[in-house]
Amino acid sequence: MDLLKQKIETEGIVLSEDVLKVDSFINHQMDPNLMKAIGVEFAERFKEDKITKILTIESSGIAPAIMAGLELNVPVIFARKRKSLTLTDDLYTSTVYSFTKQESNNITISKQFITEGDNVLIIDDFLANGQAAIGLADLVEQAKANISGIGILIEKSFQPGAEDIISKGYRLESLARIASLKHGKVQFAKEHHQENSYSGGR
Repeated sequence: MDLLKQKIETEGIVLSEDVLKVDSFINHQMDPNLMKAIGVEFAERFKEDKITKILTIESSGIAPAIMAGLELNVPVIFARKRKSLTLTDDLYTSTVYSFTKQESNNITISKQFITEGDNVLIIDDFLANGQAAIGLADLVEQAKANISGIGILIEKSFQPGAEDIISKGYRLESLARIASLKHGKVQFAKEHHQENSYSGGR
């Protein structure tokens, strides 16, 4: 996606060979026009998949997921990382390890929001080691719903997450794929599009 790549090139900050800082337009301050364009792009890529729900994780995935939900006219659910006083019973729960924060979090969603028969699109901002996306996929599978695909804003292709997700049979659509962050420079990988070959989710 050219607009997202341009933002990464002009505003992204390479902190190390593993870390790209995008907090001026994605995960601290957000660019509404970019988020709208991302929503349109995901809606276009998944327009034939009869999506009924979009699932993301708090908090950086919420804005692009909302925009995609607006375009596809479907509800958006976000998995919580923290316990809520109002979200206590009848939960689907999975454990996600954060390599950035070096900690594990239990993520949860209410069982009432995803049910058997739903076609779920998972959206998240970054894909590195794949733990968040796989944890979200686990929640969908617990609900015996169908995972239509996983949409990622920025994929770090030099880390194992993408390969792991594809090896599990999930359809992966990444809007910007980064091949390397070496020498303080972002190098993009070629985009790949997958046909929706995954019919599982059970």
